[in-house]
Amino acid sequence: MIRHIVLFTWTDDATDEQKATVTAELRKLPDAIPELRSYTVGPDAGINQGNHAYAVVADFDSADDYLVYRDHPRHQAVIAEHIKPIVATRASAQIEV
Repeated sequence: MIRHIVLFTWTDDATDEQKATVTAELRKLPDAIPELRSYTVGPDAGINQGNHAYAVVADFDSADDYLVYRDHPRHQAVIAEHIKPIVATRASAQIEV
C-alpha cells in the first residue's frame, strides 16, 4: 500500500471561505477517483505551534493507483483552481505502509 501525505501552509491573505472550499472540493475526489482507498483532509487541530496549516493523507493499493490520482483531471483542477492561489508552502511524501 502507498500512503501519500501532503502538508500545506496558506498565504496570509487566504480567506476562511477559500480554505473551506479547498476542503469541500478535496472531499469530492473519492467519488470521482475509485483508486482512493482512504482519504482524510482537513486543517491542523492547533495542538502544536509551528505545524503546517492543512493536511491530506491518502492511501492507495499501489504506486500505479497513486499516479492515477496524482494525474486525474479532477484532482488537478482542485489544485489549479483552489489550492495554488492560496498556498504558501507545500511538503509531500509517499511511503509504503
